[in-house]
Amino acid sequence: QVQLVESGGGLVQPGGSLRLSCAASGSIFSINAMDWYRQAPGKERELVARITSGGVTNYADSVKGRFTISGDNLKNTVHLQMNSLKPEDTAVYYCNGDVSTANNYRGSYWGKGTLVDVSA
Repeated sequence: QVQLVESGGGLVQPGGSLRLSCAASGSIFSINAMDWYRQAPGKERELVARITSGGVTNYADSVKGRFTISGDNLKNTVHLQMNSLKPEDTAVYYCNGDVSTANNYRGSYWGKGTLVDVSA
């Protein structure tokens, strides 16, 4: 019964910024890691950024230096600050959580995605 809900996507001009948010809810005991993935038409879904429970972050080379992932474990929320956006960043962005539930089940949960459209 874990749910992830993304928000913050939309249309933005090249060079602009967006901040995505993902809120997890349900029978959550702990979150081991939260990720942002993206998928553009005709392309494979790729990992954009990851943050672990220990605060370690990792980024795809294509977004390194432009995107920042952060988390608020108290609110079970993860954010993705996207700066200097490029048309190549256009994709549906998905939130993924490595979640341990209250009944000690650990699994991977996905949000439905939010569209980021970078165009002039």
